[in-house]
Amino acid sequence: MLQIADKILERKLKGSGAVLIEGPKWCGKTTTAEQISKSVLYMAKPEDKEQNISLVDISPSSLLSGDTPRLIDEWQIAPKLWDAVRFECDHRDKEGQFILTGSSVPPDIKEILHTGTGRFSRLKMRPMSLYESGESSGEVSLESLFNNDKISGTNKLTLDDIAYLCCRGGWPRTLFLDKDIALDGAYNYCESIINTDMSKVDGITRSPERVRNLMKSYSRNIGTSASNETIREDMIKNDSLSLDTDTVVSYVNALKKLFVVEDTSAWNPNLKSKTTVRTSDTRYYVDPSIATASLGLRPKDLINDLNSFGFIFENLCIRDLKIYADSINGNVYHYRDSSDLEVDAVIHLRNSSYGLVEIKLGGDKLIEEGANSLLKLKEKIDTTKMKKPSFLMILTATGSYAYQREDGIYIVPIGCLKN
Repeated sequence: MLQIADKILERKLKGSGAVLIEGPKWCGKTTTAEQISKSVLYMAKPEDKEQNISLVDISPSSLLSGDTPRLIDEWQIAPKLWDAVRFECDHRDKEGQFILTGSSVPPDIKEILHTGTGRFSRLKMRPMSLYESGESSGEVSLESLFNNDKISGTNKLTLDDIAYLCCRGGWPRTLFLDKDIALDGAYNYCESIINTDMSKVDGITRSPERVRNLMKSYSRNIGTSASNETIREDMIKNDSLSLDTDTVVSYVNALKKLFVVEDTSAWNPNLKSKTTVRTSDTRYYVDPSIATASLGLRPKDLINDLNSFGFIFENLCIRDLKIYADSINGNVYHYRDSSDLEVDAVIHLRNSSYGLVEIKLGGDKLIEEGANSLLKLKEKIDTTKMKKPSFLMILTATGSYAYQREDGIYIVPIGCLKN
């Protein structure tokens, strides 16, 4: 079992005094950090929690004493630790001193006096990609596409397999369970979010039923730029109390603090025409299984509703692309403009290279639709003001092989892709 984040963490520790690992619960943050740390402080350990919190006020340096890198697990329980770590980094003047892990944003950031600029680097972790969990062969490298390398790869995943993987998700613990049991993992995760975590994240009591309705509505709007007002109107159908948009925003922000949702920002390229680029974020969960669990969907339900399956599969691909892009210094964006031209993902590297990606379940008709969208956007881009795209790719659920078409577009099953 491979975690791409392992290598990213090693690199970041070489250039920073401390590394902050953030991400949803249950995605493997602590395990990743434990593998490289030389000493550990578990802030949430029941028998030590209250003592640890007290020591943060009385003698924070005593908590930070230990072999390095020293792991501070669930540091957000005592936000003042941030400044204590920053102070230690300043005075030790060495790289690789601390690893901080957190499964939520601190409830009171006012307790943090310094941003940590120059001392901290950040690492975002997500549930595992298909390559990390061993389901993708990894014969096609995202990095190699930027180098215009020739590709080849054989896909062993069927549509039924993809439906199961969307519902199981990339939660590390579920990989070793029987399939039926593994499917319960995402459901249990959602129930914990609904009944406990949404009220604990910032100390604001929230209605579990309203959280449930929100998560269902978010699931129905995966892959769209649905506004908060649109989500409110969808929720109100099942909400017995009055519900305003500000309340919806508060609930969505709580999900973001828990790293449950991870929307994708809009890409704004230089275009030849005066087409207006839509700037709204596109809605996604950090893992597709949260959407299927919220809606009570199982793999057979996806097979029987290919339209919904398409959006859930898109969320899976976006998750994997973000994991792969992180490892090659890239970000993932979404493109949509006023002419209704839309491209599902734009992978943009620090050196300004970028690739355009459409996501389709498969089939000749859908692949041609994706190809047309990619070619239209490529034609719109003003290459006198920015680079031309490094590659065009259609990421599919089905298909036996990865290959390049005569028009240059790569057709790559997600079961062949890696970073």
